[in-house]
Amino acid sequence: MLAALLADHPQRHQIERSVVSLLEISRGCRDENDWRLIRGALADIREGLGAFHPHRSNRKVTVFGSARTGRDDPAYALAEELAREAVLAGFEVMTGGGGGIMEAANRGAGSEYSIGLNVDLPMEQHANRYVSGPDGRLLHFRYFFTRKLFFLRESDALVVLPGGFVTLDELFESLTLIQTGRTPPIPLVLLSPPQDTFWQDWFCDAQRQLRSRSLIAAEDGSLLREAHSAREAIAQIGHFYRVYHASRFSGDRLEVLLHAELGPSMLKALNRDFADLCEEGTITAGESCDDSGLLRPCLRLKPDQRRIGRLYQLINCLNDLDLSPGESLQPPGQRASQGPMQPQTGLPETGATGQALGPLPI
Repeated sequence: MLAALLADHPQRHQIERSVVSLLEISRGCRDENDWRLIRGALADIREGLGAFHPHRSNRKVTVFGSARTGRDDPAYALAEELAREAVLAGFEVMTGGGGGIMEAANRGAGSEYSIGLNVDLPMEQHANRYVSGPDGRLLHFRYFFTRKLFFLRESDALVVLPGGFVTLDELFESLTLIQTGRTPPIPLVLLSPPQDTFWQDWFCDAQRQLRSRSLIAAEDGSLLREAHSAREAIAQIGHFYRVYHASRFSGDRLEVLLHAELGPSMLKALNRDFADLCEEGTITAGESCDDSGLLRPCLRLKPDQRRIGRLYQLINCLNDLDLSPGESLQPPGQRASQGPMQPQTGLPETGATGQALGPLPI
């Protein structure tokens, strides 16, 4: 019966392998708690895929921050403004669905453009009204690990405001998956109100200590940006997708999909400046289809996967290129082309405000 149901399914082989894995687990596992874990994780994945599939064409900004932040805190107002700016730039806004910073971001985005990924806790976390109302989109996850999976899988940008252990866990989990190449490059912005030194007081010092001990590479600072206003943070995110569209592996080659074709002189300069990023060979130009079937210009290279920071620097270099005024760039909040591609009003054509948290003085 299963074979008949899957006869025409394009992923039949993957489904069959998954079923075989479950059967192999069943041979040696009879504990109820083990199967409760498996059933719950699969249910989280099923519900998450079903909820996100219709919204894959729009990029999403995830906002992390403390559930304890009060409405009179400057960070609350900043998160609300950030979400409004994100929606104006064409993005949807995703949070953990709770109070504090999460509530502020969903409030700023409005129910129509908000997504909440709540998690079941012994101390129940109540979903905020902007995602739990009739117009909101709220998912309940049984486990943190499946929730984190969808945060990173569906996010096109991360903005982290001051928070406690959970917020910092989300930040470091994101950095881990980005630095190890398990998550494709996306912009990660540390945001705090003006004159708030939350990030500089300890995180920059932590990076300095790690670099001084050679525990991270100097270029790993390029994985992060810092901002002190909503407009600055969204400008940085928009700039990240100015020329860069997405990246994925095809065999052992990384394809960097672009919104604009590069000339021979630009390609030559990239090979000169980023030769150390290539494990072997050079950076070549070509074309490849994106996830929506649109043919795009792309760069191909075999990267040194231990140097993700250098890949971010390559992406920054591409986005800073002085392209001709006639080049038509895709709006940053749009994953798939839907008609003529025009720059988004209010976002910079070249450059962006703010500074990378690059190498600090040691």
